[in-house]
Amino acid sequence: MIHSRYQGIAFEKRFLPRLTTMQIKEMPKEDALLVLPIGATEQHGPHLPVYTDTLLGEGLLNLAFTHLENENVWLLPPIPYGKSNEHFGLAGTITLSAATLQAVVMDIAKSVSESGFKKIVLFNSHGGNHDLLNMMAREIRIETGLMVFRLNSTAFDVTSEVISEKEQKFGIHGGEVETSMVLDLKESWVQMKYSTREFPKLDEDSNIYLKGGCYFAWLTKDISESGIAGDASLGTKQKGEQFNEKLGIKIAKVLLEMSHFDLCRINQ
Repeated sequence: MIHSRYQGIAFEKRFLPRLTTMQIKEMPKEDALLVLPIGATEQHGPHLPVYTDTLLGEGLLNLAFTHLENENVWLLPPIPYGKSNEHFGLAGTITLSAATLQAVVMDIAKSVSESGFKKIVLFNSHGGNHDLLNMMAREIRIETGLMVFRLNSTAFDVTSEVISEKEQKFGIHGGEVETSMVLDLKESWVQMKYSTREFPKLDEDSNIYLKGGCYFAWLTKDISESGIAGDASLGTKQKGEQFNEKLGIKIAKVLLEMSHFDLCRINQ
């Protein structure tokens, strides 16, 4: 499957900016859910494009929307830059400051509210955005009254039956999973001859992780010489197709639930 921008159901039928101002004004908005993809432009080792995170977000949503053709769920243009300062200094990384990304997301949310929409999901495909967007979801709720949801592109386990425990624990950037997924979406952008294998030198039984409930703050240069964490050489297009298809289905199911979610019922 080759990911082509502005093609597929997501862009042809559910891309909000393709509508006119009159169409948007007149459309029903009570159950409408707007999806704001937030990615990154940052180094992903010697073999993957710096656009990897944004590409994955767009590609997964395009797949998800094939299962949401007639639902009132709409795609907004992606924010292709994120908080990527952990990769700063590595060529091709373009990062926003935390304050800038917060301001951009808030301004978009205010604009969405001004147009009469009630629900938005911050759909994230870059790990470095995770904590900031969790915080911003609540700030947007306070500031605008919007119903705000958070969803990460890798929120669902679709890889554990295929990849090793070591890759699951330490393969967090440019490794087997991301390499496979990009191979499926845009194979011509991957230079597999430069793929490499590098894992952070942490004990496998350590209780301190690179992410999650108990972790340490790190910069890429602290944990990797190549810029990746994982075994990119094991990435294949076949694995990527499997991961992407499963994630697309799971993301669609959650977006559908979000579109029908009624916050008022919780407190009754």
